[in-house]
Amino acid sequence: MNKQTQPQGFVQAASNIGVTEGYMPGFGNDFETEALPGAIPVGRNSPQRVEYGLYAEQLSGSPFTAPHATLERSWMYRIRPSVKHVSRFKKVDMPYWKTAPHVIDDVISLGQYRWDPVPFTDEKLTFVTGMRSMTTAGDVGTQVGMASHVYLANTDMEDDYFYSADSELLVVPQDGRLKIFTEFGIIDLEPLEICVLPRGMVFKVSLPDGQARGFVCENYGAKFTLPNRGPIGANCLANPRDFKTPVAAFEEKETPCRVTVKWCGQFHTCEIGHSPLDVVAWHGNYAPYKYDLRTFATIGSISFDHPDPSIFTVLTAPTAEEGTANIDFVIFPERWLANENTFRPPWYHKNIMSELMGNVYGVYDAKPKGFIPGGISLHNCMLPHGPDNNAFEHATKESWDPVKLTNTMSFMFETRFPQQLTRFAADEAPLQDDYVDCWDGLEKKFDGTPGLKD
Repeated sequence: MNKQTQPQGFVQAASNIGVTEGYMPGFGNDFETEALPGAIPVGRNSPQRVEYGLYAEQLSGSPFTAPHATLERSWMYRIRPSVKHVSRFKKVDMPYWKTAPHVIDDVISLGQYRWDPVPFTDEKLTFVTGMRSMTTAGDVGTQVGMASHVYLANTDMEDDYFYSADSELLVVPQDGRLKIFTEFGIIDLEPLEICVLPRGMVFKVSLPDGQARGFVCENYGAKFTLPNRGPIGANCLANPRDFKTPVAAFEEKETPCRVTVKWCGQFHTCEIGHSPLDVVAWHGNYAPYKYDLRTFATIGSISFDHPDPSIFTVLTAPTAEEGTANIDFVIFPERWLANENTFRPPWYHKNIMSELMGNVYGVYDAKPKGFIPGGISLHNCMLPHGPDNNAFEHATKESWDPVKLTNTMSFMFETRFPQQLTRFAADEAPLQDDYVDCWDGLEKKFDGTPGLKD
């Protein structure tokens, strides 16, 4: 980012080796970046005196004794230590942002559900105050599970800052761009990109287009990582080089500011006299990042049968049970279908995992009608689901010629835990009461005689 396009009040790194337009490539790398030359100490993390009168501070995303493969930490060199970025807290109410466990006795979460896009409103809402929880799962107190949200925003956060002590946040824009100012640098985000904001990291969000809507997966458990590729090998799916971490940028602002913290499902706010985004330099592997979904290298069958949807996994948050995720983030992008004598859409199934889907844009092949951009569907643990009648009829009669699915990008937040509906999802969000009717046209075709029937 050059000086002409820097946000007012921010100083950003002028040059870093390997930097492209304000980002450093790679997933899980140990990065090093400074907005002022020489701000990072050489050969040590915490010298007696840091250059420029800065304070050295560590942000740990894992226990100190975690195995090297899961050890997460970054050293920051900042104008003030973070103890100066909080003061006496007072509780505040965020009535639409819910945290697990959250079970409502008179709400039935067992069912096939689908919603139209949550509409924009004239009420002044920031990225944080505009958060609308749809489902919760697991237990934040034991650091397992997740929550899914829709954000509606029409107001910049300006002097308001936020961090979650409960979770990391996976942000999936659907309508409108976001500019996310973090302790580690600036992320510009648009639909068809995603970003991950680590647990404990302070940020604020502005809206280049004036308003924005999208989806958030709140991960209470182990942080997102790349899935094991197994026999796929070293390439395809989400390649590490396509992930981008911002270069250092800091905001030196001496004005009244507010910091809000989410902790154990409650929200607390405090007033301070300066910006908390004052990290002049940092190094480490615990940092925010973004990823362009258009760079996902999709794989699939080139002979017959529809593979499991796990081949579309971008990120996974693992559990102690190998192969069973706390959360999988899965996408359904544009791709070629070339499998022969095969029912090509996702097959009918029941699943131990609970699946919340969102449509970023276009048409989802298994639900060509009704699942519109901005829409959401939920198929909970062991609830049957699959293509609607129109998709079934088309898929059983189409030719075997290769065909490219275009104008499509949907995603799935999939978790091992049952997802409980919130009151907002049950009563306020635009629920499609007739969604289950999409399977009414599926007829009995069995006639007891051998051979394929038209």
